[in-house]
Amino acid sequence: MSKLETPMTRWYWQQVGGTLIEEFCAVPGSRSCGTRLLDGVLIKGGELRIARQAEVKLKGQDIVVIQTKAGRLGMYLMGQAFFSAQLMQRFDPRSVESVALVGRDDEVLRPLFEQYPGMHVVVCPADVMSIKPLQRTRATKRIGRHEPPRFGSRG
Repeated sequence: MSKLETPMTRWYWQQVGGTLIEEFCAVPGSRSCGTRLLDGVLIKGGELRIARQAEVKLKGQDIVVIQTKAGRLGMYLMGQAFFSAQLMQRFDPRSVESVALVGRDDEVLRPLFEQYPGMHVVVCPADVMSIKPLQRTRATKRIGRHEPPRFGSRG
Protein backbone atom coordinates (compact mmCIF):
# COMPACT_ATOMS: atom_id res chain seq x y z
CA MET A 1 0.00 0.00 0.00
CA SER A 2 1.08 3.54 -0.58
CA LYS A 3 1.58 6.30 1.97
CA LEU A 4 -1.89 7.59 1.06
CA GLU A 5 -3.64 4.23 1.14
CA THR A 6 -2.42 2.95 4.52
CA PRO A 7 -4.12 5.77 6.47
CA MET A 8 -7.29 5.18 4.45
CA THR A 9 -7.36 1.46 5.25
CA ARG A 10 -6.71 2.14 8.92
CA TRP A 11 -9.44 4.80 8.97
CA TYR A 12 -11.96 2.28 7.65
CA TRP A 13 -10.81 -0.29 10.21
CA GLN A 14 -11.28 2.24 13.03
CA GLN A 15 -14.84 2.91 11.81
CA VAL A 16 -15.92 -0.74 11.77
CA GLY A 17 -13.62 -2.38 14.34
CA GLY A 18 -12.37 -5.94 14.36
CA THR A 19 -8.93 -7.34 13.68
CA LEU A 20 -7.05 -5.92 10.70
CA ILE A 21 -4.48 -7.83 8.70
CA GLU A 22 -2.65 -5.51 6.30
CA GLU A 23 -1.08 -6.69 3.05
CA PHE A 24 -2.82 -10.06 3.35
CA CYS A 25 -1.32 -12.68 1.03
CA ALA A 26 -4.32 -14.41 -0.55
CA VAL A 27 -2.19 -16.33 -3.06
CA PRO A 28 1.53 -16.92 -2.70
CA GLY A 29 3.50 -16.49 -5.90
CA SER A 30 4.80 -19.45 -7.83
CA ARG A 31 6.07 -20.25 -11.31
CA SER A 32 2.48 -20.54 -12.52
CA CYS A 33 0.82 -17.57 -10.75
CA GLY A 34 1.61 -14.21 -9.27
CA THR A 35 1.44 -13.20 -5.63
CA ARG A 36 -1.94 -11.71 -4.74
CA LEU A 37 -1.76 -9.23 -1.86
CA LEU A 38 -4.91 -7.61 -0.52
CA ASP A 39 -4.65 -4.18 1.09
CA GLY A 40 -6.48 -5.44 4.15
CA VAL A 41 -8.66 -8.15 5.61
CA LEU A 42 -10.86 -7.46 8.63
CA ILE A 43 -12.13 -10.12 10.97
CA LYS A 44 -15.52 -8.78 12.05
CA GLY A 45 -16.04 -8.92 15.79
CA GLY A 46 -12.38 -9.71 16.37
CA GLU A 47 -10.13 -8.01 18.89
CA LEU A 48 -9.45 -4.38 17.94
CA ARG A 49 -5.85 -4.68 16.78
CA ILE A 50 -3.59 -4.99 13.78
CA ALA A 51 -2.40 -8.57 13.45
CA ARG A 52 0.00 -10.47 11.26
CA GLN A 53 -1.47 -13.04 8.90
CA ALA A 54 0.24 -15.91 10.74
CA GLU A 55 -1.50 -14.89 13.98
CA VAL A 56 -5.07 -15.39 12.77
CA LYS A 57 -7.36 -18.10 11.45
CA LEU A 58 -10.10 -17.11 9.03
CA LYS A 59 -11.98 -20.40 8.94
CA GLY A 60 -15.54 -19.85 10.15
CA GLN A 61 -15.03 -16.09 10.57
CA ASP A 62 -17.00 -13.22 9.02
CA ILE A 63 -14.45 -11.19 7.06
CA VAL A 64 -14.25 -8.00 5.02
CA VAL A 65 -11.72 -7.65 2.22
CA ILE A 66 -10.46 -4.09 1.70
CA GLN A 67 -8.96 -2.88 -1.56
CA THR A 68 -7.87 0.75 -1.33
CA LYS A 69 -7.16 3.45 -3.90
CA ALA A 70 -6.58 7.11 -3.09
CA GLY A 71 -8.10 8.23 -6.39
CA ARG A 72 -11.49 7.80 -8.01
CA LEU A 73 -13.33 4.47 -8.08
CA GLY A 74 -12.34 2.70 -11.29
CA MET A 75 -12.82 -0.60 -13.02
CA TYR A 76 -9.38 -1.89 -12.05
CA LEU A 77 -10.10 -1.45 -8.33
CA MET A 78 -13.60 -2.89 -8.78
CA GLY A 79 -12.07 -6.01 -10.32
CA GLN A 80 -9.55 -6.29 -7.51
CA ALA A 81 -12.25 -5.99 -4.87
CA PHE A 82 -14.62 -8.41 -6.59
CA PHE A 83 -12.08 -11.15 -7.28
CA SER A 84 -10.34 -10.71 -3.93
CA ALA A 85 -13.57 -11.83 -2.28
CA GLN A 86 -13.57 -14.91 -4.52
CA LEU A 87 -9.92 -15.68 -3.65
CA MET A 88 -10.70 -15.51 0.07
CA GLN A 89 -13.14 -18.43 -0.20
CA ARG A 90 -10.11 -20.75 -0.07
CA PHE A 91 -9.69 -19.78 3.61
CA ASP A 92 -13.20 -21.12 4.38
CA PRO A 93 -14.65 -18.05 6.12
CA ARG A 94 -18.29 -18.03 7.21
CA SER A 95 -18.93 -14.92 5.08
CA VAL A 96 -16.99 -12.52 2.88
CA GLU A 97 -17.79 -8.92 2.05
CA SER A 98 -15.60 -6.71 -0.06
CA VAL A 99 -15.01 -2.97 0.20
CA ALA A 100 -13.59 -0.79 -2.54
CA LEU A 101 -12.22 2.05 -0.40
CA VAL A 102 -11.64 5.16 -2.49
CA GLY A 103 -10.82 8.83 -2.26
CA ARG A 104 -13.47 9.79 -4.81
CA ASP A 105 -16.69 8.14 -5.91
CA ASP A 106 -17.94 7.44 -9.43
CA GLU A 107 -21.70 7.74 -9.88
CA VAL A 108 -21.75 5.42 -12.91
CA LEU A 109 -19.47 2.65 -11.62
CA ARG A 110 -20.67 2.44 -8.00
CA PRO A 111 -24.12 1.00 -8.78
CA LEU A 112 -22.59 -1.52 -11.18
CA PHE A 113 -20.31 -2.81 -8.41
CA GLU A 114 -22.81 -2.67 -5.57
CA GLN A 115 -25.43 -4.66 -7.46
CA TYR A 116 -23.50 -7.77 -6.43
CA PRO A 117 -24.14 -9.12 -2.92
CA GLY A 118 -21.46 -8.18 -0.41
CA MET A 119 -19.78 -5.60 -2.65
CA HIS A 120 -19.54 -2.08 -1.20
CA VAL A 121 -17.93 1.25 -2.09
CA VAL A 122 -16.76 3.46 0.77
CA VAL A 123 -15.46 6.99 0.18
CA CYS A 124 -12.77 8.05 2.63
CA PRO A 125 -12.76 11.66 3.87
CA ALA A 126 -10.05 13.74 2.20
CA ASP A 127 -8.51 14.82 5.51
CA VAL A 128 -7.71 11.18 6.33
CA MET A 129 -5.66 10.81 3.17
CA SER A 130 -3.39 13.70 4.21
CA ILE A 131 -3.73 15.23 0.78
CA LYS A 132 -3.02 18.90 0.76
CA PRO A 133 -5.18 20.74 -1.75
CA LEU A 134 -3.34 22.02 -4.78
CA GLN A 135 -2.08 25.53 -4.15
CA ARG A 136 -3.68 27.65 -6.85
CA THR A 137 -1.17 30.10 -8.19
CA ARG A 138 -1.43 32.35 -11.19
CA ALA A 139 0.55 29.78 -13.16
CA THR A 140 -1.83 26.92 -12.30
CA LYS A 141 -4.82 29.14 -13.07
CA ARG A 142 -3.37 29.78 -16.53
CA ILE A 143 -2.74 26.06 -17.02
CA GLY A 144 -6.33 25.39 -15.99
CA ARG A 145 -7.45 27.74 -18.79
CA HIS A 146 -5.25 25.84 -21.26
CA GLU A 147 -2.74 28.65 -21.42
CA PRO A 148 0.92 27.71 -21.27
CA PRO A 149 2.75 28.69 -18.08
CA ARG A 150 5.18 31.56 -18.39
CA PHE A 151 8.44 30.13 -17.08
CA GLY A 152 10.79 32.57 -15.48
CA SER A 153 8.10 35.16 -14.89
CA ARG A 154 6.55 35.98 -11.54
CA GLY A 155 3.08 35.03 -12.74
